[in-house]
Amino acid sequence: MPPLALVISQIFHGLILGGMLALVGSGLTIILGTLGLVNFAHGAFFAIGAYAGWLVFEWTGSYLAALALGALATCAIGFVVERGLISRFYQRPHEDQILLTFGLGIVIVEGLRAWFGGIGKTMPSPEWAAGAISLGPIIYPTYRLVVLGIAVLSLLAFYLMLYHSRLGLIVRAAIEDTLMVRILGLRASRIRAMVFALGVLAVGIAGVAMAPIVSINPDVGARFMVQSFVVVVIGGLGSFPGAILGGLIAGQIQTLTAIFEAAYSDVALFTTMVAILALRPRGLMGEEGRK
Repeated sequence: MPPLALVISQIFHGLILGGMLALVGSGLTIILGTLGLVNFAHGAFFAIGAYAGWLVFEWTGSYLAALALGALATCAIGFVVERGLISRFYQRPHEDQILLTFGLGIVIVEGLRAWFGGIGKTMPSPEWAAGAISLGPIIYPTYRLVVLGIAVLSLLAFYLMLYHSRLGLIVRAAIEDTLMVRILGLRASRIRAMVFALGVLAVGIAGVAMAPIVSINPDVGARFMVQSFVVVVIGGLGSFPGAILGGLIAGQIQTLTAIFEAAYSDVALFTTMVAILALRPRGLMGEEGRK
């Protein structure tokens, strides 16, 4: 049996990883559930968020400014990309949309590589979150708990926006019946742009928050993108609470499996996904009849 301190430490790691996966997955499920768009560029926007946060931190030396401005810059880039490119493909076959976002992700990643180079950048954690604190039998890095707090607050903000605001009402109505939203006189193009920007904002926050933990390089979002798709499938397509639940499950599976054999973490995650789909094809919280 592994030591108790190691198990507790890995559980905390799982909460933090799960919170970030839930945040990335929530952005993906907002876009997928509302627009029906499988955004294979999601990982590239994670990298944009990480680089944007790093740039703002280099200029200002303020972590809070990096978090806010980095996420907003990512959101703005997502809005421009949606208006200038993705909006032209909503009426095209899904195969074209997949090829578009897949190619867009490659272009963004290689653009970042050309601009910043392939060597990883490092962003220090803020001074007020440096060091570690005692949590019972373990000593845990303070900044990782800050990341958990960012994930919780961000997911709460997105939940309130989606379920307790006029914008959220419109978005959820668009998920259920896009035709009725159009009949009511709401501009579908404006809704689509806001939804895509909202989904990109979520992944931008995650990118900046994870910047002091991971090496910032053009490919940093690739792993998060793959895992976020698993999160969405486990939780249920189009379900925001499902994305949160799926993220927490995925985080614990990854970290607890690593106690015994880190090489099997991804195997355990995908095996869990297959088992859930076999027992409940719509996911844990997906609605029956959703496509």
